[in-house]
Amino acid sequence: MGRSKEFDENVVLQKAMELFWKQGYEKTSLNDLVEHMGIHRRSLYDTFGDKRTLFLKTMDFYEELIRNKIQAGVLKAETAKQAIRFIFDFIIEGYEDKQWGCLTVNSATELALMDKEIKERIERTFMQTEQLLADLIRKGQQAGEISREYEPEVLAEVLHNTLHGIRVQLRISASKEKLHRIGNFFMDLLNK
Repeated sequence: MGRSKEFDENVVLQKAMELFWKQGYEKTSLNDLVEHMGIHRRSLYDTFGDKRTLFLKTMDFYEELIRNKIQAGVLKAETAKQAIRFIFDFIIEGYEDKQWGCLTVNSATELALMDKEIKERIERTFMQTEQLLADLIRKGQQAGEISREYEPEVLAEVLHNTLHGIRVQLRISASKEKLHRIGNFFMDLLNK
C-alpha cells in the first residue's frame, strides 16, 4: 500500500502557479519549486511530473481561477458596460492584489515562440476571451448602451489588446491611476 499524500494538491499547485507567475518559467528552478511548494522533490515528480508538466497544470489552474472570477463579476453586472468596467477593474486591481501581470500573457511573451503546445493553449485562451468580450459588446449594442459604429468582433479585438497592454504595464509597476485612465478612455469609446 502506497503512502498517502501529506499535502493538498490544490494548495501546492497554487503555490507553484504563483511562483511561475511571479518569476516566469525559465527563472524558476526545481529547487525554487520544492522550497516554495513545501514538498519533497520526489513528491513533486510523483504528483505533478516534470517541471514542464507542472507548469502546464499551473496554467490550467490559473486559467480556471481567473475565468471563474471574471464570470462571477460579469454575471453580477446589470449591464454589458458594467461587465466590461468590472473586467478592467479586475485586471487593474489584480487578483488578491498581486501585481504580476497575467500568467497567460507573461507565458505568451516568454514561451510561445519556443513551445507549440503552450502557444496553442494561449491562442485558445485568447480566442475564448475575445469571444466573451464580443458577446458583451453585442449585448450592449443591442441594449443601446454601446455604439454600433464598429463590429463587436473588432471592438473585442481592440479591447483584448488594451487589456494585454494593461497586464504588461502592471508587470512593470505602472501606476493604477494611469491604467484606470486607459480603461476610462476605452469605456468612453464605447459611448454612442
